[in-house]
Amino acid sequence: MSAVGTVPVDRDRGTEALAAGPRWNLPTRIAFRFCFTYFGLFCLIFPQFMFVYTGPLGPKLPERAINGFLDPLSPIWEWVGRHVFGTEVELHLDSGSGDQAIIWVFLFCILVVAAVTTALWTVLDRRRPDYRRLNAWFMLFLRLCLGGQMLFYGMAKVIPSQMPEPPLATLLTQYGDFTPAAVLWMQVGSSPVYEILLGSAEVLGGLLLFLPRTATLGAMISLVSMMQVFVLNMTFDVPVKILAGHLMLISLVLLAPQARRLANVLVLQRPSEPATQQELFGSRRLRLIAAGVPVVLGLWALIGQVQQDLEFWDQSGGAEKPELYGIWQVSEFTQDGQPVAPLLTDQNRWQRVVFDING
Repeated sequence: MSAVGTVPVDRDRGTEALAAGPRWNLPTRIAFRFCFTYFGLFCLIFPQFMFVYTGPLGPKLPERAINGFLDPLSPIWEWVGRHVFGTEVELHLDSGSGDQAIIWVFLFCILVVAAVTTALWTVLDRRRPDYRRLNAWFMLFLRLCLGGQMLFYGMAKVIPSQMPEPPLATLLTQYGDFTPAAVLWMQVGSSPVYEILLGSAEVLGGLLLFLPRTATLGAMISLVSMMQVFVLNMTFDVPVKILAGHLMLISLVLLAPQARRLANVLVLQRPSEPATQQELFGSRRLRLIAAGVPVVLGLWALIGQVQQDLEFWDQSGGAEKPELYGIWQVSEFTQDGQPVAPLLTDQNRWQRVVFDING
């Protein structure tokens, strides 16, 4: 994943391959092998990464489709949990938690597979000087995975449905009865403009990732956004720590080839050469197709998310509010024609009336 020795294609030679550059050093080759295996398995198996590209067809698929390969492969994670960790783990499909015990076992499994694969790959392929072409495909794969998730979560904030406005009855709940995660949810949901701004940053980072020329900027915006999300998830105990942490790591992997250039420009105040990228194909026509396909996929995923989030918004936050919407203090209350004093000890005397939206 190192940027060392990356050189541009000779455009005038058409299908000529990229000129050979300096040999990657051993740590770089080992790091590439590990990251290729670990993040490849994580993105292919973990829910949502592939599902986001079903676009507008997503709602028409079976409900379990969003669980990806994590559900069908759950017997493996259950076996490892039972025989390695001595505990029973189970995938709870009715839970919104992404940090279930079985998912931690899943991470352990792919970590072991990645470590073993890296060791065998290093021994069997030790003479190969670099993986420039494979790295180009891997970077494209990670861009699509990260970009899709940034659109997935970003649009859920741009159309404020991920953290909806708190129900009126919730505003009457004692603060001490809320979990830290509920406090965060209510805080963001109570300010739709703030939520929309957060989502706009995530969507911007996601969209930039689908274009090769803006991918570095998109990865930088995504990194900052995911760092904030990860810190909030850790400090408010939001059960999406695994996914947020891995999206942050994927952003770093995408930025790794540009680390020296970014350090020169942003920190060391040194001049830097323009970024060069390994081409996927030698043919100009195939290169144009390779550049256009991610854009089409990004637009397809964006349309699907807008459609789903608008439907959810119409059913919840965007629903029409009733005429008496609000929290009403009961000033007079009669029972059997007799006024009832506003005693807090009286369980039958109404203190407030709440009219909220349907549902």
